[in-house]
Amino acid sequence: MENRIISVVRSSGDCSVFQPRCFSAGILPLLCCTTHQVLPAGLTVSPSRSQFLIGDSVTLSCEEDNSSAGWTVRRNTTRRTRAQCGDGWGEAAGSTCTISYLFTLDSGQYWCEWREGAASSSIQLTVTGGSVILQSPVLPVMEGDDVTLSCHTKTAPSNLPAAFYKDGSLIRTEPAGHMTLHHVTSSDEGLYRCNISGHGESPSSRISVSGKLNAKAPPTTGAPPPALNQSSLRLVCHMVVFCPYIISTLLLLSLYQDRAKAPPSQDQQRPAEDENVTEHHF
Repeated sequence: MENRIISVVRSSGDCSVFQPRCFSAGILPLLCCTTHQVLPAGLTVSPSRSQFLIGDSVTLSCEEDNSSAGWTVRRNTTRRTRAQCGDGWGEAAGSTCTISYLFTLDSGQYWCEWREGAASSSIQLTVTGGSVILQSPVLPVMEGDDVTLSCHTKTAPSNLPAAFYKDGSLIRTEPAGHMTLHHVTSSDEGLYRCNISGHGESPSSRISVSGKLNAKAPPTTGAPPPALNQSSLRLVCHMVVFCPYIISTLLLLSLYQDRAKAPPSQDQQRPAEDENVTEHHF
């Protein structure tokens, strides 16, 4: 009699579906694990900045090495939390979301979310009702890189003199409205804003610095980590399902051998003894 078992596991990227497979004739099908490795997606912003003026447009996209399918853009604002693109805001096209006309109420946290629950890191977008914005990196910058900050207005040229501040303290005033931070380190992290005399001040935006990758680390060889993870998961699935059958078979063989070695019972010995007895009638 053939037994079949199918189990479904909901997860964010490990074992997703168990499927029955037959191996040799007459043997119970072995459950195998079909894996789908979900790698973290990154949220990209175009144009690449964290501050916008009312009426600007922005496009947000979820990008992942294998495929962007299954990722959607969500946000937290003062109006709603965990709102998905297309549900009352933005226009969704696959894993891309476009907001054609920004309002101050669109300010908030944005991120990518996988259909099974995995999520990317979030970014903060700010829409100001003023006329001055600070153009700064929307994503963390690498330690040792140069970062340029620019102060812009909607109506005036972008090369006006601007004062730049970090955590409320004046850094310096740049005559062309651009300031470059050379070879940034963790000490450069903080809230930055700018001010253009006669036009106003920008909102504050945070600049984060991530550690530089270890250049001396030996290069990896062989199969990429996702493939190795899938092979390991399949091996574990095979072992988990197949081991009980092996143990059951060994137990049955052990019981059979013990029964074969056991001495015959008294009922089995009695007929043999009766054959050797000679009846005498007097």
